[in-house]
Amino acid sequence: MTTATGTYAPRPGAAPLPRMIAAQAALETRMLLRNGEQLLLTVVIPTLLLVLFSSVDVVDTGAGRSVDFLAPGILALAVMSTAFTGQAIATGFERRYGVLKRLASSPLPRWGLMAAKTASVLVTEVLQVILLTVIAFALGWSPHGSPFAVLLLLVLGTAAFSGLGLLMAGTLKAEATLAAANLVFLLLLVGGGVIVPLDKFGGAQHVLALLPVSALSDGLRDVLQHGSGTPWADLGILAVWGVLGLAAAGRFFRWE
Repeated sequence: MTTATGTYAPRPGAAPLPRMIAAQAALETRMLLRNGEQLLLTVVIPTLLLVLFSSVDVVDTGAGRSVDFLAPGILALAVMSTAFTGQAIATGFERRYGVLKRLASSPLPRWGLMAAKTASVLVTEVLQVILLTVIAFALGWSPHGSPFAVLLLLVLGTAAFSGLGLLMAGTLKAEATLAAANLVFLLLLVGGGVIVPLDKFGGAQHVLALLPVSALSDGLRDVLQHGSGTPWADLGILAVWGVLGLAAAGRFFRWE
């Protein structure tokens, strides 16, 4: 029996850029889904809030079933928890421990790393939306409106929150990012029209309506609850936040 021997020549060089981005995105997604704190923010809290406030008459959500008002707001909260809070905390600690500095010296360019992080956020959001939609349907949710308008709102909302999250993670210390991101999450949960209607805040509602989570929740509510057309005003607010946030993150983000 003879054994054929071959000649193996090394092939130095980086993998194709799309493959590197896909591999980094898959790694980022696995790390996020294995992190208990991240799962608490992205899955457990939105799910509990949806089930609790849809089942118990605690907040006056107006005419109709509570779940019809709450489901769009909880979807907005899920986007915020992943694109802003979770991403800010994870990126902030990666920056502190030197992970970003090491990745920045790899063949994967910096913009490719950010693209991979964005892809990871989008994958997580898809899983969140599927889970929350299934639960909302089980609670009797009856959505209306254009799926395209919903998709556009979610994409612009993700861009807005990602820019703000990366700005915070790239300018503050990790501990400050952890505290600030959680504080902002709680404040926007209460005052962003997610669970409590903005008209309950009196004259402040006009200012609160300019917040990204308010624009996202109100836009989703207009489409999914009321069957309205494309909510251009809310989309405009999200677009402005997205442009400003991403531009500021690109300008002031520090890798070390």
